[in-house]
This record gives sequence, structure tokens and C-alpha cells, in this order.
Amino acid sequence: MTRQEAEQTIQVTSEDPKKKDAKEKEQESKDGASSGAGVNGDAKGKDAKKEDELSEEDLQLKNELEMLVERLKESEKDLYRPALESLRTLIRTSTSSMTSVPKPLKFLRPHYPSLKTIYSSWTSSEDKALFAEILSVLAMTYSDNGHRETLKFRVAARRVGGAEDPGLWGHEYMRHLAAELGEEYNARVLEDDESRQSGDNTDRPSADELLDLALLIVPFSLKHNAEHDAVDLLLELEAIDKLPQFVDKDTYQRTCLYMVSCVNLLVPPDDLLFLRTAHEIYRKHDRFAEAMTIALRLGDPALIRSDFDAAGNPLMRKQLAYMLGRQQVPIEWLQDEDAPIEDSQIVDAINNASLSHHFTSFGKELSVDEPKSLEDIYKSHLDSSNTTLSSTVDSARGNLASTFVNAFVNAGFGNDRLMVGAEEGNSWIYKNKDHGMLSAAASLGMSLLWDTEVGLGHIDKYTYSADENIKAGALMAYGILHSGVRTEMDAALALLTEHVDSKSVPLKISAIVGIGIAYAGSAREDIVPLLLQHVADETAPMEVASLAALSLGFIFVGTSQGEIVPTILQTMMEREPSQLDDKWARFMGLALALLFLGQQDASDATIETLKAIDHPLSKQSQVLVDMCSFAGTGNVLKIQTFLHDCLEHLGTDDKSDDEDGGNEEGPGASGANGASSEQNKDDKEKEKPNDTFQGFAVIGIALVAMGEDVGSEMVLRHMGHLMHYGEPVVRRAVPLALALLNPSNPEVSLLDTLSKYSHDNDLDVAINSILAMGLVGAGTNNARLAQMLRQLANYYHKEPDSLFMVRVAQGLIHMGKGTIGLTPFHTDRQLMSRTAVCGLLATLVSFTEARGFVLDKSHWMLYWLVSAMYPRFLITLDEELKPLPVSVRVGKAVDVVGQAGKPRGIAGFATHTTPVRMGVGERAELADARWLQAGNVLEGISLLYQNPGWSEDD
Repeated sequence: MTRQEAEQTIQVTSEDPKKKDAKEKEQESKDGASSGAGVNGDAKGKDAKKEDELSEEDLQLKNELEMLVERLKESEKDLYRPALESLRTLIRTSTSSMTSVPKPLKFLRPHYPSLKTIYSSWTSSEDKALFAEILSVLAMTYSDNGHRETLKFRVAARRVGGAEDPGLWGHEYMRHLAAELGEEYNARVLEDDESRQSGDNTDRPSADELLDLALLIVPFSLKHNAEHDAVDLLLELEAIDKLPQFVDKDTYQRTCLYMVSCVNLLVPPDDLLFLRTAHEIYRKHDRFAEAMTIALRLGDPALIRSDFDAAGNPLMRKQLAYMLGRQQVPIEWLQDEDAPIEDSQIVDAINNASLSHHFTSFGKELSVDEPKSLEDIYKSHLDSSNTTLSSTVDSARGNLASTFVNAFVNAGFGNDRLMVGAEEGNSWIYKNKDHGMLSAAASLGMSLLWDTEVGLGHIDKYTYSADENIKAGALMAYGILHSGVRTEMDAALALLTEHVDSKSVPLKISAIVGIGIAYAGSAREDIVPLLLQHVADETAPMEVASLAALSLGFIFVGTSQGEIVPTILQTMMEREPSQLDDKWARFMGLALALLFLGQQDASDATIETLKAIDHPLSKQSQVLVDMCSFAGTGNVLKIQTFLHDCLEHLGTDDKSDDEDGGNEEGPGASGANGASSEQNKDDKEKEKPNDTFQGFAVIGIALVAMGEDVGSEMVLRHMGHLMHYGEPVVRRAVPLALALLNPSNPEVSLLDTLSKYSHDNDLDVAINSILAMGLVGAGTNNARLAQMLRQLANYYHKEPDSLFMVRVAQGLIHMGKGTIGLTPFHTDRQLMSRTAVCGLLATLVSFTEARGFVLDKSHWMLYWLVSAMYPRFLITLDEELKPLPVSVRVGKAVDVVGQAGKPRGIAGFATHTTPVRMGVGERAELADARWLQAGNVLEGISLLYQNPGWSEDD
């Protein structure tokens, strides 16, 4: 160290210590300013910045609120009331944007814990009730970790007395309160009674208090266009039956629309409770058409009759009668023997007596009344010549296919050239062989469909034929002719009864099937002894017994008739296993299932009884009964059950057993042992597990999901997976399930999928896919689909079975020349026709073994589809039931549930003059202000009356 450096060091150390400290502090402050003054300094800076950001008005509000809080902490009780009222006024009058918390709540939030402490020290009084209300509102901004303090303080305010209407605190507060109400109720349900008693639950509200509070929120929600919130809250509290008292003329429509749309998403019994509550609201406001729609959906005879009798207006009664006719409700449900309905127009409407007249008039309006020839459908001139020659090799099969094509295409018009218009002695019937004559004669009933006056005379001459098959076909034609139509003569039953006990099996079967088709859905008790004797008779062939049971299933569909169900179960138990192995036995299981169609849990006892039967038919019947019980409900749990059934790989256990057995024999097993192992292998093949139930489970998935749009879309994805990974029996059923999901609704993506499946290596899959293409496009005249089928006719020109199905599918697409559909849903897709489901299901079940039924000698099974056939028209009539052409807008139906205001229910509409052809998923609205509709939807046969408020100036 140099002398100069030593002198400087001495100088620094000899400085005054106070001056040194001051210099160091000054330096630190400078460093802190330059580096942001650390974390604490940063926080202080932000607080200061916030203080600076507050406007004078906000600062004044904050100071005022803090002063009021301080006043509540003081001991002078006289100041409490004015302070609380000032707080209430400031909170209620605060205005802010919808996206931010009101400023009084924001400024009071830090004081919330101290306010709670003050509140707990007060004694009960009106002041404390007001204090509790204020704390309840403040609790919205404070995370209470599941304590639900908004609800807690609201209940405390009501207990103390003098609590005001909670609606005065605003919409957001009411929504918050409703949410906590639901949470509290669910917590109570989950808790055990014992744990609730042992815990410290003195402050928790009782169930009655929760309900009382909910009944204050419901009217507020209804008045402020939040009907869905009111319904959801009462659903949460299991008190939906309390709703009707709060709904008025301004809110019932939106409320009921929301409730009905929720039904498919609810679990039993909430779904039925919602429907009954909506029905009560509609009846309360004299909306009979809407009430009848729900009564029909419930299938409750007492409710249906009550609605029908309550409608005093003659026009409304006629409209209800047409609704009942469309759903094929038995007229016996609406009248007593002592007091029949006297108005003949109403009786005719319920019995569908005028359906044929309206349909033929509709055809003339659309200029499609002229009969179509087979060439118009096949368009063979567009095909190459070599395939056309090849397709005529199997002429008997070709003529049989042409019989069905002609029957479906010209159905209902009564003027086709092959059957009705054929010259004497040159009938098309004789161009068929043996059993083909039966279907040809029966097709006469299809051509003359619904026309009971003219049809009987045309069919009668064939009943005297010497050929047994022709006579049997004529008997079936009687049944087809009367499908969905009732007459005073009751001709079908009179003509067919004598043949039910015939010694000839074809005559007996035709009479039994004819009665089933003619009286489907009628629930006629006088038919029970006629057919049930064949079900109970153990000596009767399985074919006769099963079809007799199925006809009873058609007639008593969805009624779970008390005499038929035990008889079918007893027959299944008492018959020999070899008889139950018969391919016809599946229809006995289907008959049992149809009796429980739409009955949901009512079938539980029957399913348990079926489990006691030790035969594969038991499992098949269980699946059929279960799927029919929940048809159209969209029940997710049932769909999962059926998916589980589909994914079972039967026979894998047997295979492993074989391998184990081989190992036990040891390596020395040869010679005789080798021969015996070959024998065992053959036996195993014979004893292959019956996997038919898996095919039914696939159809069951579609049957349950088809009433609900979201579920249907999800099921389409499942079907793709089943097609890729499923067993052969599952793959064969997938096209049938797709057809059931979309009858008469040819969506482009679905057509592409079915087109791909129609070229499958498994010919059974291809045949079922071709049928599915016909069902999906039934009655739509879809040009794209028609072209696909023409290409398939070329592709399969050497495969008689496949070509036969292609021809049938071509006939289905042009069904009724594009005027008849197969969809079971109607009345704006709110109702499912049970008879239509019968027809579709019976046909699809027969195709689970197509080569054993339709492609063999039982092709007449295709006529079961007649139960699902109904015109796709909208016809408007005046008060005298005469045709009334009016302008209507027809477009794609739009879901308007829960939308604000009065949204339009259709999109992409076009204006037409009635009568109009309607498609699946379309909706119509009146475009003429001079008229008003009697019903709730414009569909089928709709009655109109003059608008009393309309004038020429309008």
C-alpha cells in the first residue's frame, strides 16, 4: 500500500458514523427506486395506483359503504336500521355492465368476514332479518367452499321474520340462489339420516324451507322469460307437480314445450311425471289438441277419453277424432256400449273410414293417379342388353318380385294393370308358381288398400279358387285391405274367422295373419279366444302357434293384456326344446315383446319369468321384451346393455375347453381316440351356441334410440364399429338397425353407408342392406337411391336372391308413387305409432334369417309393412269436412325450445297450396291469415276455421 492510499483509508474510517449511515440509506433508497423497490414496494405501488384510478364518485361510494359498515360495529342500536337500509338501497340501485360485479358488492367484499361476525352477535329482530338478506347477497361474491351461504342467510332471514321478496335483489341473485337450492337438496339426498343427525346441522334448512323458497323463485323465473330455470329447479327438488299453479296464459306454451322436449333426456319415473304435468297445464288452458297429443304419448285410455269428452267445440272434437284415427286408438276407449258416439263424422274419423277417399283425391291433385308399369320402375332400357337377358332366366322368382313391386308402387290407388285391371282369365296370379300365387293374390289387398267398399268385391272371386294358395292369398288380402280401417260391417273378422280353424295350414296361417294386420292396435277382446287357443295348444305346429301369438301382439300392442302374456309364457315353458329350436319360435318372443311396447318397467316381472326358461329362446325373448318396453325413449342405459350383448363372443369358452380336453388325453392319443376327437369336433359344430339374440340386440339399439335425435346420431357411430368388429350375426343385423333408425328418410351419408354394405362379401349382409335401402327411401322417389338400385340389379344379375331383394327395394322406394311413407313418428315427431312399429319390427325380425323366411316360401312377410304405411300428405278441410285449398309454407322443422322471442319454426320454406306432400323432418305453417287451425300442428288431415279477427283490409 502506498502512502497516499493509506491516508485515504484513515480519512474514511475517521468519518462521523452518523454521516456514514445517512449516506448508506440514501444510496439504498436510490438503488430501490431504480430496481422497482422489491416485491413489497411493487404491491404498495399497485394499491396506490388503484386508489388513483378510482373516480371521485366511486371513491365517495366506497367511503360511504365503509362508514356504514363502521356504524354497524358501533354500540348504538338506533343507527343499525338506517345503516342497513342505506346499504340495501346502495346495493339495489347500483348499475353496472352485465360483465362486471356491481361496485357496492366489490367494495363490501373485504368486509364480509367482519360483517358475519357482527351478525352472529345480534339477537333476533327485523334488523337482523334485513342484515341476513344483505349478507346473502354479499355471499355471491365470496367463495364459501361448499357452505352455500347465499342460501343459508336467505333461510335465516325468513326464519327471523320480515324477509322481503328475494326477486327484488335481481335476476343474478335469483339464479345463484336457485343453484344453491339444487346443490343443498342433492347433498341432503346423498347424506344418510344418521350422519345428518350426528353432524352440526342446526343452521341447515329443512326440506320444507327449501321447497318454500323454490316456490318464490319459480314465479320470478316465469315472469322474466326463464321458464327453463323454473322447470329445472323443480326437477332438482323433485317437485315438478307444483308447477301448474304458477303458469299463466303468457308462459304455458314455452314452459310446456321445454318440458316435453326434456322427456327423452329424463330417467323413469321423471319422464312420465313431466308429461302428466305438461298435460295438466294444457288442459288448464283449454289446449285440447296439445293435451291429447300427450295423452296419446302416455297411452292412457282414461286420459284420452277425458280429453276427448272435455272438448265442447264440435270442430275441436272432429280434429281430435282425426288425431285418434292417425294413432289407431280403439273407439271402445272413447265410448260405452250404453252411450255410443252419435256423430257419424266423428266415428268415421276415428275409424279412418274416409282415408281411402282422401288419399285418392290427393293422388289426383298431384297427378299420380295413373297406374305405373313395371318398366317405369325398373327402367331396364337404361341397362346393358346382356344383363337384361340374364335377369329373365329365373322367371318364377322374377315374376314374384314383380308382384311385390306392383303391390307397393300402386298401393292404395286400386287401378294397377297387373291385378285389379287384368282381363278375366289373364290374371297375373297364374304367372306365379305354388307359394308365389299366395303373395300374388294377397297383393290385391295392397292395391286396393283402405278402400273397403270396392276392395271386397275384387277379392271375393279368388276365395272360391280351387288352388289352396290362391285362396289363402285372398284371405290375407282381406286383412291387408282393412289395415288401419274399421267398418261397421266388420267384414275382415266375419270372413276370416271360419278359416282360423281350417285343417289346411296355408289357409289357417293366412287367416290368422290377416286378422292380425286388419285389427292391429284395436285391442278387440272378442278376438282373444279365437287366436289364443292355437297359442295354448301344444300339439299345434310351432309356425301356427307363433303366428297366432304374433297376431295377438299386433292387436293388443302396448297393452300388456293380462290373459295373453301368461299363456305365451306357459307355452314357452311347456313345449319341448326341439319345438323351441324351430325358426318360427322367435315370433312368439316378438309377440310377447309387442304386448309391452312402450310400457317401460312394467315388463320387469315378465323378463324375470323368462330367465327361468332353460333355452336360447329365453335370452332372445328377454332382449326383445326389453327393447320394446323402452322403444323410442332414448334410454342410454338400455342402449349400453344391448351393446354389451352385441360384443359377447360366444363359443370362445367352448374352444378353450376343447383344447384343455385334448391336453388331458396326452400325447399318446391316436387311432380310435383320433376318430372320436373328429366326432367331438362335429358335435361341437352342431352344438354351436345360439347367437340370434345378438342380432335382436342390434335392432334393439336402433329401436330405443330412434325417438331422440342426438341418440340416433351416436348410434350411427356405434353401428359402424359393430360392422367392423362384430360377429357375422351382428353384421347382418346392422343394416336392419340403420333402416329402423331412418325409415322414409334417405340421408346422403346413410345411403353411402348402405351402398357400401350392399357389396359386402357376406351375401346375407348385402341382402339386408338392399332391403334397408328400400326402407330408408320408402315412398320418397329418391332419384339417387333409384340409380344405386339399378346399378345393383346389374351387379347381382346372376344372384337370384339378391336380385329379388333389389326389385323389392325398387318397389319400396316408389311406394304409392311417392305418396306413402313408413315412418312411425307423426304429429311433428311427438307421437310414435305403435302399429307402425309392429309392422317394421316383424319384417326386420324375419330378415334376421332371410333365407329361412322371405327368400324361402314366406315372402308374404313383406306385407307386414302395411301396418306402417300411411300417406305423406297434408290435407286441409273446413268445418263441414270439405276440402279447403289454402296457402301453406312447408320447410325444414327448426327446434325453437328455449329460444328468446317468437322464432320461426321452419327454415328454407316454400309456399304451396294444399293438399301438400310432406317429408320426414318437415313442418308446415299457414300462410293465409283468413284461416286458423284447430289442431296444434299442420299434418295429415287438419281442420281450419275462419279467423274472426280478419278483415278485407288486412
